[in-house]
Amino acid sequence: MLATPETPTDEVVISVHGMQSNCLKRREDILGKNFVSSGIAHFAFNNRGHELRAYIKKVDGNSKPEGGSSYEDVLEGYYDVKGAINKMLELGFNKIHLQGHSLGCTKIVYTYNKLKKENNLELLGHIKSVILLSLVDIVGIQKEGLKEERYNKMMGYAIEKEEEGNTLELMPEESFPHPISVKTYLRYFRDNGQIDFARFSDKGYDYKELNNIEKPLFLRWGTVYEEVTQDLDELIELLKSKISNEKLDIGYIKGADHSYYNKEDVLGTEIMFFIKYIAD
Repeated sequence: MLATPETPTDEVVISVHGMQSNCLKRREDILGKNFVSSGIAHFAFNNRGHELRAYIKKVDGNSKPEGGSSYEDVLEGYYDVKGAINKMLELGFNKIHLQGHSLGCTKIVYTYNKLKKENNLELLGHIKSVILLSLVDIVGIQKEGLKEERYNKMMGYAIEKEEEGNTLELMPEESFPHPISVKTYLRYFRDNGQIDFARFSDKGYDYKELNNIEKPLFLRWGTVYEEVTQDLDELIELLKSKISNEKLDIGYIKGADHSYYNKEDVLGTEIMFFIKYIAD
């Protein structure tokens, strides 16, 4: 879904949704209107992690349940984000702001780092800022929620199913807040070396993946029902000491929840201030 202002622009915000979500959320709609009214286009699209289950049509014509948040491999989000960037460039947008929510943040940070590793200076040159809304320490939250004994039990179950060749089977109900396949569970909690960079519980972590982002960086969280186990003031001070970005805008919106419900306009105002006066 591409929304453009009446006056032509070469600047666009690409919005990447989170786990089990989609591009039609109230938050994206309101933020998009804020951007368009300020003269910036907004592109919200479904990546392969939308909803719980989605069928992906392969080039051979087969359709398999390899999409949806229950079955996705989050590393494949790279192709979705990169494809969105290329599409916007094709349409004439040369200044791109990458915005992610929740797991969408993970996909954006992973994509940026992969583009940098590939030395893709052309695409990186068009990225003008990175906007991360409610970046989640998914491993930390999982370990905190399950506690060590149950966490190890669930990991053992997943490994056993993998050895049986049954990675598309669903994990036990108590393993995760929503249905999740064995293969997706193992990606998040075992084979996660490339995506486990929001280690809020590890005070010694250097946040190298976030420090690789050489563009202006915006981070926000809510204060109500947010997916964070730490005190937000302490977390933000920690991240300020760890992230060396000279154009870092980090904070929280009081009264906002994980989805920023009824605080979308506040969030939009803060993002537009960042784009116009910090990222510019």
